[in-house]
Amino acid sequence: MKSWLIFLVGLVFGVAALVAVQQIPRTEHSETPVAVADVGDSAGNSAAPAPAGATAPTQVSTTAPSPAPSVTMPVTMSVSDVATPSVVATDATSPAPVADAAASTEALANLLLPVQGIAVAQLADTFTDARGQGRVHDAIDIMAARGTPVLATHDGPVEKLFTSVRGGITLYQFDPGRTHVYYYAHLDRYADGIAEGKVLHRGEVLGYVGSTGNASADAPHLHFAIFVLGPEKHWWQGEAINPYPLLRATR
Repeated sequence: MKSWLIFLVGLVFGVAALVAVQQIPRTEHSETPVAVADVGDSAGNSAAPAPAGATAPTQVSTTAPSPAPSVTMPVTMSVSDVATPSVVATDATSPAPVADAAASTEALANLLLPVQGIAVAQLADTFTDARGQGRVHDAIDIMAARGTPVLATHDGPVEKLFTSVRGGITLYQFDPGRTHVYYYAHLDRYADGIAEGKVLHRGEVLGYVGSTGNASADAPHLHFAIFVLGPEKHWWQGEAINPYPLLRATR
């Protein structure tokens, strides 16, 4: 009897223990997650770890993305950023003609013959004379003794002082309206005080007759040309007009 009692008590405790074990919560175990790099955000903060039980990504790249290719943008240069020829050029001469430029002789009605002491009757029309390499003269030569003063034919500023192989010592003068440029070449030298930007007055001495450039040393003269400027107002570029009839009409 006592043995049965002990058996029953043991059975009751065994059942109670089994029920208690079944009430204990079980811990979930997932597969070992794939290693994930601690990438972090754009501010450098590390990313929080994934919660337990979350499905790990199958593949995460630890290689930082390649930077975007560098693109070099072209530099736009304004006209003011382009340099014009400096004091000495290898082969510069009279400005190249520009198409569709219209000469206005009205603005040239009161030009002065630009070499002191030379009479109108001494002028020769050499405007269309042929020159080397198929060139046309596009100017007149006013013969005079070396050192004869060269005079400003009109009012206007000195736009450029320039030395070239063909023209030698030259001076480019704009008229006040910047519609024409007067070109004086083969000068022996400039007059004292002549500088770019200086405003010349009609009859003012700007230089002296010479034979610099490709002029013959035995025949000093002033190579004088007039050009109608284009809209760009380039001192080296314009349409040549014949100075001879204009100077013949001077008073």
